[in-house]
Amino acid sequence: MFFVVTKYLTPRGFRGLTVYPFVFMRYASDKINLVFVNHEKIHLKQQLELFILPFFIWYLLEYLLRLVQYKNAFLAYKNISFEREAYANESDLDYLNRRKLYSFLSYFRPKSS
Repeated sequence: MFFVVTKYLTPRGFRGLTVYPFVFMRYASDKINLVFVNHEKIHLKQQLELFILPFFIWYLLEYLLRLVQYKNAFLAYKNISFEREAYANESDLDYLNRRKLYSFLSYFRPKSS
């Protein structure tokens, strides 16, 4: 994993963007933010599982699906299965040590209450 601090490659309104093996971040201080780094490491693992390019195709298609579903760009982003997994587990610094392959699939459909 390589950290690149840049406000130009990080989308407005976001702190980071991961494109294997790089983590582009808006703020240098995030390099030592364990929760932020863990969130991005989860994305690195997801990208490797799907051989990188298919990850981004799936990500875009799921974003478009969620955009139709929620009619709100931010809600669409927050409900992408990859993001749901990363946000749900970013504070668990041991998560990647016990994470099963393709765990993001369990986040594709919201759990019924």
